[in-house]
Amino acid sequence: MAENSKSRTIAGETIASVLMRNASEHPNDIALREKERGIWKATTWSQYAEEVLTCAAGLDGLGLKRGDAVLILGDNRVRLYCGMLALAMLGVHAMPAFPGTTLEELQLFVDETSVVAALAEDQEQVDKILELRSAGATQLKHIVYDDARGLGFSELPGLMSWEDLIEIGSRRFNGEPGLREDLIGRAKPDDPAVFLHSSGTTGKPKGVVLSQKNVLAAARNGHAAGAFDFEEEILAYLPMAWVGDYAISVAAALLLRFTVNVPERQETVLRDLREIAPTFYLAAPRSWDNILTTIQVGIENSRPLKKRLYHFFMDWAIAAERRKLDGKNRGALEWLGRFLGELLVFGPIKDQFGMSRLTNAFTGGEAIGEDTFVFYRALGIKLRQLYGQTENSAINAIQAPDEVRLHTVGKPAPGVEVKIADKGEILLKADSVFAGYYRNPAASAETLIDGWLHTGDAGYLEDDGHLVVLGRVSEVMHTKAGERYVPNYIENRLKFSPYIKDAAVIGSDRDELTAMVCIDIDAVGHWAEVNGVPYVSYADLSQREEVATLLREAFRRLNKTLPKPLQLKRFVSLHKEFDPDDGEITRTRKLRRKVVEDRYEKVIAALYDGSKHVHVSAVVTYETGDTGRVDRTLPIREV
Repeated sequence: MAENSKSRTIAGETIASVLMRNASEHPNDIALREKERGIWKATTWSQYAEEVLTCAAGLDGLGLKRGDAVLILGDNRVRLYCGMLALAMLGVHAMPAFPGTTLEELQLFVDETSVVAALAEDQEQVDKILELRSAGATQLKHIVYDDARGLGFSELPGLMSWEDLIEIGSRRFNGEPGLREDLIGRAKPDDPAVFLHSSGTTGKPKGVVLSQKNVLAAARNGHAAGAFDFEEEILAYLPMAWVGDYAISVAAALLLRFTVNVPERQETVLRDLREIAPTFYLAAPRSWDNILTTIQVGIENSRPLKKRLYHFFMDWAIAAERRKLDGKNRGALEWLGRFLGELLVFGPIKDQFGMSRLTNAFTGGEAIGEDTFVFYRALGIKLRQLYGQTENSAINAIQAPDEVRLHTVGKPAPGVEVKIADKGEILLKADSVFAGYYRNPAASAETLIDGWLHTGDAGYLEDDGHLVVLGRVSEVMHTKAGERYVPNYIENRLKFSPYIKDAAVIGSDRDELTAMVCIDIDAVGHWAEVNGVPYVSYADLSQREEVATLLREAFRRLNKTLPKPLQLKRFVSLHKEFDPDDGEITRTRKLRRKVVEDRYEKVIAALYDGSKHVHVSAVVTYETGDTGRVDRTLPIREV
């Protein structure tokens, strides 16, 4: 049964003490589930604590010491989560990396600190670490893997299975009676919980070490703000290297005893979501867009009666939700429309997508499209926006269920102070704020001033305390005529179109704004299939005149919301997506503006010199790691 009391604040609280409290007070409750070969396997809190303790004993036995770092590589897996908690017990830096991280990016992490070991999901990730070791990372002595396929007969130095590590820990417990208590009490609140990295949009990613006090304070603040409650059921599918996953799947899950469900693999997330039917779900705007597209495609392929019922009730519900957001009164018979709609349309859709029990639904990371946001609210899913940063353990401001506005991110969470600097920058103060960038005193001094975290985001507070985020302060730009604009703000609104995956707005010190866009191959490809538009590749489809009409409509719709001096005049649909492997975006899909502007300098010049076309020749990196060259002539299109 869920608790109504506030999450307890205990002096000296650590990840180990919270874990052991859960194991003691709720030993048989389910802490984790992991799907393996189609079957969900459950782990209780007592089993979870025992696995973490034994892992910590094994890692300690390998000689890991306070201040060392361990790479965590792979998709979400129960054993990798156990490993991160075990490392926190030892005061060792747990350093998760995105599964698709390249060897060059891993080399930056190794050069940054003393990385002595790695926990890897499978052979693919082990191979990366072995390459890293061959490239000179000789201090990386121990590699522990979860999935033994392809590795069972390997006898390379330092390579061992998870079972081997647990065996080391078990032997130590049998021979050292006081070890268990020593491990439980070894870490302090200011010791590291996780070692993450900033997105690196303007340079190399900076190391962010969040302490155990930081992450537990953020979870407590989120609970006080109504983001989540005790005993939530969640799906742990977000990348482990993203602060949002640690904040929810680890810190909040420990403090409030969530049941964390780990999907079989990334390709099965939607199916696993349907089976679990979580009570809490956090997703980026693009994920919500993708689910909406799937719903709409399914309806268009359904029988005429079902299609008519869907459009009747959804159109009614969307209109009702817009009235509510505008502060207008409900209609006298709105309750009846909601009841019938839930019975015939809304309920079945939510059940089909695993959202029938969803009470806390959030989007974050960037702005979400108004149509998408209103759709889910109309469906009966009380989608809300939150605002967070890695440096503040992910939770800054949250919309309350009854105070949702399209242009704000809600009020600051309890425990988080917010003020706006003279130049419009958002400043934060909270126990969840980190102590500074790892071994980077210059960057730390710029970011932490007099106890306030300078977020680098521009925004303002409304009279009733709601926070509005405009974009990065560093990205505030001016046209040649002096018109002030934030390109990221405009780019996000371009991406409200389901047909645009990425965008780069150009216009600093120029007479007018233009843009380069990358189509969403799934949405545009489906549209092309339905409408009989032939194509053979991404590069081919992106240049079709029919697709240009779709994109032009998105630009025209955006221009209606912009002041006339900032309306976009021309655009180019690029022949390829922006790719993290090409350095054009980060792993969290944030634009590396300088890289993009340098790489597409010729395209940008054509947007302004009156050209009708521009020829591009680019090297692309395929999923196999091979490279190839793409030559295309791109039309310069007028909005």
